[in-house]
Amino acid sequence: MKAFKDLRIAFMGTPDFAVASLDALVQAGCTIVGVITAPDKPAGRGMQLQQSAVKKYAVEHNLHVLQPEKLKQPEFLSALQSLQADLQLVVAFRMLPEVVWNMPPMGSVNLHGSLLPQYRGAAPINWAVINGEKETGVTTFKLKHEIDTGNILLQDRFPIGENDTAGDVHDRMKDIGAQLLVKTVQGLADGSLQETPQTSFDTSTLKHAPKIFTDTCKIDFSKTVAEVHNLIRGLSPYPGAFTMLDGKVLKIFKTEKVDTRSGSSSSFITDHKTYLHFTCADGAVSVKELQLEGKKRMLVEDFLRGYRFS
Repeated sequence: MKAFKDLRIAFMGTPDFAVASLDALVQAGCTIVGVITAPDKPAGRGMQLQQSAVKKYAVEHNLHVLQPEKLKQPEFLSALQSLQADLQLVVAFRMLPEVVWNMPPMGSVNLHGSLLPQYRGAAPINWAVINGEKETGVTTFKLKHEIDTGNILLQDRFPIGENDTAGDVHDRMKDIGAQLLVKTVQGLADGSLQETPQTSFDTSTLKHAPKIFTDTCKIDFSKTVAEVHNLIRGLSPYPGAFTMLDGKVLKIFKTEKVDTRSGSSSSFITDHKTYLHFTCADGAVSVKELQLEGKKRMLVEDFLRGYRFS
């Protein structure tokens, strides 16, 4: 068994969420022998090649970077093998083929943004908020064939406030998850961790976290205030819940619940100065931040000051 700082670790991740984990490992003194991330992609008006957040961090810290187009490419598999990693850590990356996750002697560990077995899938943060959960958490688990079903190593939980957005939960979770990942590596190094099969949890009422599509984002105001409010905050800041206003897409990022019924048959009520309320099945939501198609995101007062309803 190797000491914590002698473990050779290959880290796999792409977005900002994964940077917090990579940084926590580096700060803890882990030996990162390689960082695997997405290839640079053209973006922006000039379609300049953009590096992933993880690559930027890795380059700044002189870490060896691999950017495979395909994870089964012989050249990549050879390069990965040459790292001689004892353990692979996966945070917000992509689905790994068995030839990759099974390569290191200690296997591969994934950090997932939910309390598994609940919310397996691509968008666990969004769906926990959309479903009005009062609590969520992070899980480290061993990768195996079926996605998000491997044996659980550690979990940490934290509350979701009734007005927290997916963005708020994401920002809290990335730091909590980073610390949990370091703790997991320490436990694997000293042999103190017990693997717990997910079948030992209650799996009779599983909630899932599938990918978010455009249809998911369309607001249905015939639903309750709570359901509409939760959908909006669960999709904020990205991709954003939307409705139509005067033939244009209106994204809504922040709302508050309004208990009283408007008594109006109109879909929305406004004084054209300070408030914009959309009526729901049992009350209304008061819009606080929004973005009309072709415009920037703004506070509702700024929007109303310049908008003329048709």
